[in-house]
Amino acid sequence: MSRIGAVGGKYAMRRMGYRGSSMVNICDLELIGTQIEQDKYVIYLTKEYFQQEIIEDLVAEKLLLDCSIANLVGHRIVDRAIKLKLAKEASIKRISGVPFLMIYKFQYG
Repeated sequence: MSRIGAVGGKYAMRRMGYRGSSMVNICDLELIGTQIEQDKYVIYLTKEYFQQEIIEDLVAEKLLLDCSIANLVGHRIVDRAIKLKLAKEASIKRISGVPFLMIYKFQYG
């Protein structure tokens, strides 16, 4: 996996509707343009998929709290979701050491 210097507190974000819900993809900005490989799997972290805009910590936190579905990649954004108690450590998957987390908030009524 190639990495460039860390960009503190900045994330790539794409927001969309999905089946009547609000969905966000958020990735630590420095991971955009990289590929992650483990065993026979390769994941491309592309600008086209993740980066509609660049956001900072407070906006990321608000989006995490307000969305129905979140697809998160990277240490900082996944740590932020855990600190907000939106998921548990056991829910985190790691591919070549990079954390991935998907959050689905069930809504009733």
